[in-house]
Amino acid sequence: MSYAKASDLLRLAQMATGRVGVTLGEVQEAFECDRRTAQRMTSALRDLFPNCDRWIDEDRRPRWRLSAINAALFAPTPDELAVLARSVDNLERDGAATEAKTLHRLEVKIKALIPDADRARIAVDEEAMLQALNLATRPGPRPVLNAAVDGTIAEALKSRRCLKIRYRKRDGTQTSRTVAPHGLLLGARRYLVACDAKAITKAMRHYRVEDISEATLCAEWFEPHADFDLAEHAKLGFGSYESAAEMGEVVWRFLPEAADHARNYQFHPDQTVEVEVDGSLLVRFWASGHLEMCWHLYSWGDKVEVLAPAALRDMTASHRRADFVGLP
Repeated sequence: MSYAKASDLLRLAQMATGRVGVTLGEVQEAFECDRRTAQRMTSALRDLFPNCDRWIDEDRRPRWRLSAINAALFAPTPDELAVLARSVDNLERDGAATEAKTLHRLEVKIKALIPDADRARIAVDEEAMLQALNLATRPGPRPVLNAAVDGTIAEALKSRRCLKIRYRKRDGTQTSRTVAPHGLLLGARRYLVACDAKAITKAMRHYRVEDISEATLCAEWFEPHADFDLAEHAKLGFGSYESAAEMGEVVWRFLPEAADHARNYQFHPDQTVEVEVDGSLLVRFWASGHLEMCWHLYSWGDKVEVLAPAALRDMTASHRRADFVGLP
């Protein structure tokens, strides 16, 4: 048996362990194989593990299930542990301190389940993987974090409780507001998406997390908007900012020499692209946030032209430079 086939059988054994087991369709999807190959794999599974049961579920589909299996098969690999540790670090740097602590607790639990005989070997390999992973990092500026504020926001989001914030407006003045938080938008700037808990209208507003100097968890609970979807809401803006007044179709034309490079970008989840006769690339999407669009478009120099909307075209017209030696 080849190494690859042995590895696939071990993966299949992991999938089959548990109460419901695995179906042929699930094997096909997991291993991207045809039905005949899936049948051969389940047959090999029964040959390798005598305690493998075949049974018919309520939908009349055959299932294969391992009632018990050696725990060593489920021991995490060094690279899995290294990526987990790296993810904890990334969450901390992104300002998600509460989520980082939660993931770290999971990391501790997983390591505690590793058999003693394997622990030392895995630890050595994990250290090597971490050293390799640490060769990659995310450069660039990032906002200064406030751990107390971040932790309180995270608790409010999880518990669905109102939040009293001390907020610094763009003119520098401070104001106190009680909001019902519905989510966070992450990017160059982080925004708390929330509605005013005391207002009659429940329109969502964005609050820059870096400008929240204090956050206090309220005793009051709130009922989240039943029709609110954070992922769909995020599509309203090109970046973290959104404005109903600016919402509309956006059309950018990338010159032929920049078209291939632009094709590697997703500027918006719902974008469409079209190649013109001369090789230019047209990108279309609906969103708002002209200022954040300008910041990004500037980095393309004179290799991109705004066709719509007119307001965005006017904002960028005098800032298209020809002396940039590279593309973003």
